[in-house]
Amino acid sequence: MNMIGTQPAPASRVLLFDITRLLAQARKAAPTGIDRVELAYAQYLLAHEAARTVFVARHPLGRFGILPKNLASRFVRLLAAHWEDHASRNNAEIMAVRRRIRLHLLLGATPAVQEPIYLLLSHHHLTRPDIVARFLARSRALFVPMVHDFIPSDYPEYTRPKHADRHLRRIATVARLADAVLVPSEVIRRGVVAHLQQAGRGHVPVHAVPHGVMLPAKADPPPLAEPYFVCLGTIEPRKNHLLLLNIWRRLVETHGKSAPKLVLIGRRGWENENAIDMIERSPALKTVVKEYNTLPDRGLFAFLKGARALLLPSFAEGFGLPVAEALALGVPVICSDIPIFREIGLGHPEYLDPLDGLGWLRAVERHMAAPPPRTAPVWPAITWFSSIQSALRQLEHGLGAPGAGPAKTCEGLIKDAKSDKAWADQSLQYAELRGEHRHLS
Repeated sequence: MNMIGTQPAPASRVLLFDITRLLAQARKAAPTGIDRVELAYAQYLLAHEAARTVFVARHPLGRFGILPKNLASRFVRLLAAHWEDHASRNNAEIMAVRRRIRLHLLLGATPAVQEPIYLLLSHHHLTRPDIVARFLARSRALFVPMVHDFIPSDYPEYTRPKHADRHLRRIATVARLADAVLVPSEVIRRGVVAHLQQAGRGHVPVHAVPHGVMLPAKADPPPLAEPYFVCLGTIEPRKNHLLLLNIWRRLVETHGKSAPKLVLIGRRGWENENAIDMIERSPALKTVVKEYNTLPDRGLFAFLKGARALLLPSFAEGFGLPVAEALALGVPVICSDIPIFREIGLGHPEYLDPLDGLGWLRAVERHMAAPPPRTAPVWPAITWFSSIQSALRQLEHGLGAPGAGPAKTCEGLIKDAKSDKAWADQSLQYAELRGEHRHLS
């Protein structure tokens, strides 16, 4: 997947871009929404801001480190290719590069930087404000996290037990330490502003920058010849798969063999026993519901492009990348009438209450009987290039230019492992335990 664009954002501050989450997710066959965001930023920074970007990560033992750019670049390139098309068969190479990166986190040297911005796009580390504060103090960096949503705290019934408290700790870390905050929508911006004001830090700028869309370079033909609809997202209660499964059982009862297929794309999540039972045990659904848990991007977009419509009956969302991706392809969208979908859809989707089962049934039957003609997309798709460029420009404007102080060496960011004997001993013991000492060269 290539980043589209011509001119980089104006360069000033060094960017310390954290890829800890991408390293942790490297074994996964398919990315989550947050993974897509972090990967898109990493690709953009390598393509357009390489001169002022330094990749950082936190080792599982807790130590922050700065990565050699060639290793970080190789890792990002391999991971992007793997998530786009599993046929690349490069997972073993990704793991080998990740091992080398983790060794550098423990033992590698760090370059000098001047008044950097520490950019953290995932929720990693945010439950440990002490670790984040210590890194910021050593690096003298300005902290810019991204807040994706408030779902765990606003809708705890849809998340794992204790996850609401964890998320509130993340938001508290942001409110206490952030110098600026990135969010994907005005809906989320209002929530972050409220938390900042409550913490007495209402002066901290919060920049709402919609996520971009990056379509695959290769377009496969639709995988199914018969009519089908797509639902894209983790199978969990918040996504409201049960509504669609009950609708499809009714469609089979009413239309028999003429019922369209329902393609579910997404991994199985949590507290989804009822939905999984219907998928696996309902006789009526066995031939009409197709489930794909680890589909690469190339296959995902092939299904999406050929669908009668994308169906998203979610009760809550942080952004809703599938809505943006479908609209960018010119695919009809039927989605919940919730504020975030109103904001990003700009009136183009068909909006329905997520509890209106009969309304959803009628909408599916309309698209099933007389699908709307496909035209060129009319939704103003935002590329990742323009999205990230806008985010960086807003940050530069809000934070100002760096001062003329001396450049900070590795000692200013993180103590060199060799100067800290206790840490070095622990690092080597860890490497030997994992058999990673063979890769030190």
